[in-house]
Amino acid sequence: MSGAVTVTTWSLEQTSPRDLVPARAPDAASGVRVVRAEVASPEFSRFLYTAVGGDVTWTDRLGWSYARWREFLERPGVETWVAWERGTPAGYVELEAQPEGAVEIVYFGLLPAFRGRRIGGHLLSYGTARAWDLAERWPGREPTRRVWLHTCSKDGPHALANYERRGFRVFRTETAEEPLVPAPGPWPGAGPLT
Repeated sequence: MSGAVTVTTWSLEQTSPRDLVPARAPDAASGVRVVRAEVASPEFSRFLYTAVGGDVTWTDRLGWSYARWREFLERPGVETWVAWERGTPAGYVELEAQPEGAVEIVYFGLLPAFRGRRIGGHLLSYGTARAWDLAERWPGREPTRRVWLHTCSKDGPHALANYERRGFRVFRTETAEEPLVPAPGPWPGAGPLT
Protein backbone atom coordinates (compact mmCIF):
# COMPACT_ATOMS: atom_id res chain seq x y z
CA MET A 1 0.00 0.00 0.00
CA SER A 2 1.44 3.37 -0.94
CA GLY A 3 0.25 6.92 -1.06
CA ALA A 4 -0.63 9.52 1.51
CA VAL A 5 -3.55 10.42 3.71
CA THR A 6 -4.54 13.78 5.19
CA VAL A 7 -4.53 13.56 8.98
CA THR A 8 -5.96 16.17 11.34
CA THR A 9 -4.49 16.22 14.85
CA TRP A 10 -6.24 17.97 17.73
CA SER A 11 -4.41 18.88 20.94
CA LEU A 12 -6.73 19.26 23.92
CA GLU A 13 -6.29 20.30 27.54
CA GLN A 14 -7.84 20.85 30.92
CA THR A 15 -6.35 23.53 33.15
CA SER A 16 -8.25 22.77 36.36
CA PRO A 17 -9.60 19.62 38.00
CA ARG A 18 -12.99 21.37 37.86
CA ASP A 19 -12.87 21.06 34.05
CA LEU A 20 -13.42 17.30 34.27
CA VAL A 21 -16.98 16.25 33.44
CA PRO A 22 -17.05 12.61 34.54
CA ALA A 23 -19.00 9.99 32.65
CA ARG A 24 -21.38 7.83 34.60
CA ALA A 25 -19.56 4.83 36.05
CA PRO A 26 -20.76 1.40 34.92
CA ASP A 27 -22.98 -0.32 37.45
CA ALA A 28 -21.30 -2.82 39.77
CA ALA A 29 -23.00 -5.75 38.05
CA SER A 30 -21.03 -5.03 34.85
CA GLY A 31 -17.82 -6.18 36.53
CA VAL A 32 -15.88 -3.16 35.15
CA ARG A 33 -13.10 -1.81 37.34
CA VAL A 34 -10.01 0.29 36.74
CA VAL A 35 -6.72 -0.70 38.39
CA ARG A 36 -3.23 0.74 38.19
CA ALA A 37 -0.60 -1.63 36.76
CA GLU A 38 2.05 -0.81 39.37
CA VAL A 39 4.70 -3.28 38.21
CA ALA A 40 6.57 -2.13 35.10
CA SER A 41 5.90 -4.88 32.56
CA PRO A 42 7.07 -4.27 28.98
CA GLU A 43 5.21 -7.41 27.86
CA PHE A 44 1.88 -6.25 29.30
CA SER A 45 2.27 -2.65 28.14
CA ARG A 46 3.17 -3.75 24.61
CA PHE A 47 0.15 -6.08 24.62
CA LEU A 48 -2.14 -3.18 25.57
CA TYR A 49 -0.55 -0.90 22.98
CA THR A 50 -0.91 -3.37 20.10
CA ALA A 51 -4.32 -4.72 21.15
CA VAL A 52 -5.86 -1.25 21.48
CA GLY A 53 -4.02 0.51 18.65
CA GLY A 54 -3.55 -2.23 16.09
CA ASP A 55 -6.63 -1.37 14.07
CA VAL A 56 -6.16 2.42 14.25
CA THR A 57 -2.55 2.55 13.05
CA TRP A 58 -0.64 3.01 16.29
CA THR A 59 2.85 2.26 14.98
CA ASP A 60 5.34 4.58 16.72
CA ARG A 61 6.21 2.08 19.48
CA LEU A 62 6.20 -1.12 17.43
CA GLY A 63 9.97 -0.95 17.00
CA TRP A 64 10.70 -0.34 20.68
CA SER A 65 13.03 -2.85 22.30
CA TYR A 66 12.27 -4.51 25.60
CA ALA A 67 14.85 -2.23 27.25
CA ARG A 68 13.24 0.90 25.83
CA TRP A 69 9.79 -0.18 27.08
CA ARG A 70 11.22 -0.86 30.54
CA GLU A 71 13.09 2.47 30.63
CA PHE A 72 9.92 4.38 29.75
CA LEU A 73 7.68 2.49 32.18
CA GLU A 74 10.11 2.89 35.09
CA ARG A 75 10.31 6.67 34.77
CA PRO A 76 8.89 8.45 37.83
CA GLY A 77 5.45 9.80 37.01
CA VAL A 78 4.57 7.27 34.29
CA GLU A 79 1.43 5.32 35.16
CA THR A 80 -0.72 2.77 33.36
CA TRP A 81 -4.35 2.39 34.45
CA VAL A 82 -6.19 -0.63 33.05
CA ALA A 83 -9.93 -1.15 32.70
CA TRP A 84 -10.95 -4.73 33.37
CA GLU A 85 -14.29 -6.36 32.71
CA ARG A 86 -14.80 -9.54 34.73
CA GLY A 87 -11.07 -10.28 34.74
CA THR A 88 -10.38 -9.40 31.09
CA PRO A 89 -8.41 -6.29 30.10
CA ALA A 90 -10.74 -3.94 28.22
CA GLY A 91 -8.53 -0.90 27.69
CA TYR A 92 -6.03 1.42 29.26
CA VAL A 93 -4.88 4.96 29.84
CA GLU A 94 -1.18 5.83 30.08
CA LEU A 95 -0.10 8.97 31.94
CA GLU A 96 3.25 10.74 31.80
CA ALA A 97 4.21 13.51 34.24
CA GLN A 98 6.02 16.35 32.50
CA PRO A 99 7.73 19.58 33.62
CA GLU A 100 5.82 22.53 35.06
CA GLY A 101 2.97 20.47 36.49
CA ALA A 102 1.77 19.06 33.16
CA VAL A 103 0.54 15.49 32.78
CA GLU A 104 0.00 14.04 29.33
CA ILE A 105 -2.49 11.32 28.59
CA VAL A 106 -0.08 9.62 26.21
CA TYR A 107 -2.33 6.74 25.21
CA PHE A 108 -5.96 5.93 25.84
CA GLY A 109 -8.28 3.42 24.25
CA LEU A 110 -10.22 0.20 24.36
CA LEU A 111 -9.66 -3.18 22.77
CA PRO A 112 -12.03 -3.46 19.78
CA ALA A 113 -14.38 -5.96 21.47
CA PHE A 114 -15.05 -3.49 24.31
CA ARG A 115 -15.79 -0.37 22.23
CA GLY A 116 -19.32 1.01 22.16
CA ARG A 117 -20.19 -0.45 25.56
CA ARG A 118 -19.93 2.75 27.66
CA ILE A 119 -16.57 1.77 29.16
CA GLY A 120 -14.49 4.41 27.36
CA GLY A 121 -16.10 7.47 28.96
CA HIS A 122 -15.66 5.96 32.41
CA LEU A 123 -12.03 4.96 31.77
CA LEU A 124 -11.20 8.41 30.40
CA SER A 125 -12.88 10.08 33.39
CA TYR A 126 -11.01 7.85 35.82
CA GLY A 127 -7.67 8.31 34.04
CA THR A 128 -8.08 12.08 33.88
CA ALA A 129 -8.85 12.21 37.60
CA ARG A 130 -5.65 10.18 38.23
CA ALA A 131 -3.72 12.68 36.10
CA TRP A 132 -5.00 15.47 38.33
CA ASP A 133 -3.96 13.68 41.55
CA LEU A 134 -0.77 12.09 40.15
CA ALA A 135 1.56 14.14 42.40
CA GLU A 136 -0.03 12.52 45.46
CA ARG A 137 1.50 9.18 44.39
CA TRP A 138 4.92 10.60 43.45
CA PRO A 139 6.55 12.44 46.37
CA GLY A 140 8.48 15.49 45.25
CA ARG A 141 6.42 16.11 42.11
CA GLU A 142 4.69 19.45 41.82
CA PRO A 143 0.89 19.36 41.73
CA THR A 144 -0.75 18.93 38.36
CA ARG A 145 -1.72 22.24 36.76
CA ARG A 146 -2.57 20.98 33.29
CA VAL A 147 -3.72 17.69 31.74
CA TRP A 148 -3.37 17.43 27.99
CA LEU A 149 -3.49 14.96 25.12
CA HIS A 150 -3.79 14.74 21.41
CA THR A 151 -5.99 12.68 19.13
CA CYS A 152 -6.21 12.49 15.37
CA SER A 153 -8.57 11.65 12.57
CA LYS A 154 -7.07 8.13 12.39
CA ASP A 155 -8.38 7.37 15.90
CA GLY A 156 -11.89 6.06 16.40
CA PRO A 157 -14.79 8.15 15.09
CA HIS A 158 -15.95 9.05 18.61
CA ALA A 159 -12.55 9.92 20.13
CA LEU A 160 -12.64 13.71 19.81
CA ALA A 161 -16.24 13.94 21.02
CA ASN A 162 -15.46 11.74 24.04
CA TYR A 163 -12.59 14.03 25.06
CA GLU A 164 -14.75 17.12 24.64
CA ARG A 165 -17.60 15.55 26.67
CA ARG A 166 -15.11 14.97 29.49
CA GLY A 167 -14.28 18.70 29.55
CA PHE A 168 -11.16 18.85 27.36
CA ARG A 169 -10.83 21.92 25.13
CA VAL A 170 -9.02 22.03 21.78
CA PHE A 171 -6.05 24.40 21.90
CA ARG A 172 -4.39 23.48 18.60
CA THR A 173 -5.46 21.86 15.32
CA GLU A 174 -2.95 20.75 12.71
CA THR A 175 -3.42 19.05 9.36
CA ALA A 176 -0.65 17.21 7.53
CA GLU A 177 -0.13 14.61 4.86
CA GLU A 178 1.17 11.31 6.23
CA PRO A 179 2.25 8.15 4.43
CA LEU A 180 -0.59 5.68 4.10
CA VAL A 181 0.36 2.83 6.43
CA PRO A 182 -1.79 -0.29 6.77
CA ALA A 183 -3.14 -0.96 10.25
CA PRO A 184 -0.76 -3.57 11.71
CA GLY A 185 -3.31 -5.49 13.76
CA PRO A 186 -2.58 -6.66 17.29
CA TRP A 187 0.39 -8.88 16.37
CA PRO A 188 2.58 -9.55 13.33
CA GLY A 189 0.53 -11.17 10.59
CA ALA A 190 -2.83 -10.26 12.12
CA GLY A 191 -4.75 -7.76 10.05
CA PRO A 192 -7.25 -5.29 11.43
CA LEU A 193 -10.46 -6.62 12.87
CA THR A 194 -13.54 -6.27 10.69
